[in-house]
Amino acid sequence: MNFARASVYSTAATAARLLAALVVVKLVASFAGPAGIGKLGQFMSLMSLLAVLAGGGISAGLVKYVAEYREDPARLARLLGSALWYALCASCLIGCLALLCSRQLALWLLDDAAYQNLIRILAVAQLGIALVNYLLAVINGFMDLRRLALVQVLGSAISIAVALALSLWLHLYGALLALVLGQLLWLAIGLPAFRRSPYFRPGMWTIRYDREMTARLATFSIMTLSSAVISPLVNIAVRAHLAGRYGWTEVGYWQAVTRVSDAYLLFLTAAINIYYLPKLASTHGRAALAHELRQGWRFLLPAVLLLAGAIWLARTWITRLLFSGDFAVANTLYAPQLLGDVIKIAAFVPSYVMLAKAMTRLFVASECVFAASYLALVYLFTARFGLVGAVYAFTVNYALYLLFNLVVARRYLESL
Repeated sequence: MNFARASVYSTAATAARLLAALVVVKLVASFAGPAGIGKLGQFMSLMSLLAVLAGGGISAGLVKYVAEYREDPARLARLLGSALWYALCASCLIGCLALLCSRQLALWLLDDAAYQNLIRILAVAQLGIALVNYLLAVINGFMDLRRLALVQVLGSAISIAVALALSLWLHLYGALLALVLGQLLWLAIGLPAFRRSPYFRPGMWTIRYDREMTARLATFSIMTLSSAVISPLVNIAVRAHLAGRYGWTEVGYWQAVTRVSDAYLLFLTAAINIYYLPKLASTHGRAALAHELRQGWRFLLPAVLLLAGAIWLARTWITRLLFSGDFAVANTLYAPQLLGDVIKIAAFVPSYVMLAKAMTRLFVASECVFAASYLALVYLFTARFGLVGAVYAFTVNYALYLLFNLVVARRYLESL
């Protein structure tokens, strides 16, 4: 399957997920205003963090090794059994820790102990969410993008229905609860879709410990966790800094712009995740790998420039449509954010060389270094420029990240 066809399925799935996310954002903006959007961002960061930890951070490893072993049933069975064992242990551990720390998490993230029960529900749901991520990774590894898109589209439809019902009933609390239950209900779509796939075998549900496969998954777990854990933690720290310095309303303005950014970039990052990871993992040779990188830039850079330009021209209308008239201040933050988005996508293409080729130490080190530099730049630039300094920090940090990834990709190609 080529990149263009993969992008069609990716676009359909991403559009459904994006619509579900925007429905929640609109509901929260209507019920709770800018301050509610700030708290929504904190809760979503916690969900992202726990989901990755509870799944053991093995999704990227599953995609890579399923793509490699799909023609080798014996090794594939060992891999999937080990992945289930890994995810089960991790989700039980993380769920128990979140239950024990539910009050502290509610106070730290949301400044309100009334959200303690919500954190408890999220903790209990971790096993189901880990299973959802396992199913999606296996389907992606087989490059069954049509089935993957179907699960995501129908799952998003369920999420929208749950969000509308709970938000009308419980307002902000209901919207946050819907994020958890909506994700969990994806199992109702994912399990039947997986069982009816042509590559499904009953032995894939056998939980087992396999030392070799566990070690392989652990390598990817370290890389994935370094990325997926550090990013939400840094964003939580940035929001806490902005809230302490300017208040939750200002955090809501910043969060509104970053939410729009995340929304339209989701189309591009989803295409990269769905197509590039299995493709680069199975591509060998300097010429073939260089060709895939060029194809990625050739498709993605014009797309992100076009989308960023459209967002800039329609920023006032978009802000009013997605949020409300109370978010007008956010319009001043779009220009540096959109520039940073273009640089971010340019950097993502070569960055996947590290992930696909299991450059564990370098990948982990780069994630830590650039997370620290982003946080430092936020403190430095907000002190100098005010709230917009947080967006300047985002753009400058990704410019540095792009330069780093270009050097890494060039050296790897030269070594082949």
